[in-house]
Amino acid sequence: MALHLIKLCVGADSIEDLREWVSRRALTAIAAGLEPHSSHTTRMVPKRTEELLDGGSLYWVIKGQVQARQRLIGIETFTDADGIGRCNLVLGPEVIETAYQPRRAFQGWRYLEDKDAPRDLTALGDEATEMPLELRRELAELGLL
Repeated sequence: MALHLIKLCVGADSIEDLREWVSRRALTAIAAGLEPHSSHTTRMVPKRTEELLDGGSLYWVIKGQVQARQRLIGIETFTDADGIGRCNLVLGPEVIETAYQPRRAFQGWRYLEDKDAPRDLTALGDEATEMPLELRRELAELGLL
């Protein structure tokens, strides 16, 4: 069973913002002759790396709701210019919409067990994917979606 991470998506107001950022990073990487991966730098290094890389994803909390995920494809540790140990979470290029799941603000990242992770939006059927964003948000807040 996969293990995931969950993190606040600071600076993004919507999934479209996140997708745009990921797209820009991918294009920059391709132009430099690299794979089109994006990465997120964090100070804390996950200890359960093997479990995370066995099908795990980074779930993004946007505006108080888990709304999307990106597949974790690598975890790279490094020391920055100030001598502080850091970690790059290497993420797949696809931003996958999930069912909304409310989350309060927290610092850093947290582990997320597979049983607690929201399902992909496509798993909820065509009606859910075609539903207006605001309606989806309201239904999720009421626990109906």
